[in-house]
Amino acid sequence: MNRAVIFDMDGVIVDSEPIHQECEKKMFDLLGIQVSKEEHNTFMGSTDENMWYKLAKTYNLPIRVDEAIQMKKKLYLEHIMHETTIEPIPGVTELIGCLNRYGYLLALASSSPHNQIGYILSHFKIKHFFHAIVSGEDMKNGKPHPDIFLKAAEYIEISPAECVVIEDSTNGVLAAKNAGMKCIGFLHSNSGSQNLSKADYIIHAFDELSPPFINSL
Repeated sequence: MNRAVIFDMDGVIVDSEPIHQECEKKMFDLLGIQVSKEEHNTFMGSTDENMWYKLAKTYNLPIRVDEAIQMKKKLYLEHIMHETTIEPIPGVTELIGCLNRYGYLLALASSSPHNQIGYILSHFKIKHFFHAIVSGEDMKNGKPHPDIFLKAAEYIEISPAECVVIEDSTNGVLAAKNAGMKCIGFLHSNSGSQNLSKADYIIHAFDELSPPFINSL
């Protein structure tokens, strides 16, 4: 029996990947580095720390990695706080509410920092549904390492085998499977060319899911 559902945030609860990529492209221009679209897409679902440390190994960045990370976080938070039309991905808040009514324990495990997670969940008025919130800031290893999902399961006191993860990125799906959890891949058009083939089930919209179906995985 599946007793808990762990949600990713970017690309699952909010269509934020285009905003992340816009901010990152702006930084690439400011830093004078040329990152291909294909290389850029490989960082979806990963932490800012992981992305900038890898870029620093490839490109001669004119600033320190920690400065690049803080610059990106500042650009993104400013963007979403001034973006009055930002809305949840269709159907996801209804699914969250339905799962709550069915008695599922809900957790959120996002590579984003706490201030971004807090703003999005509060803005969408869904923060109270989550029994645990884990940020990539809390983890030494980002996705595809399983640490963030294992920590979420630890917080809600549920075994990994009883957890289902909803993810939209290659790294996120791999992290869920590496944690010994079932995974639903959300194939979102704005998440880039992600390989979700390791997921147990793939959806294109949240109205394809129901609590009984999730329990049957």
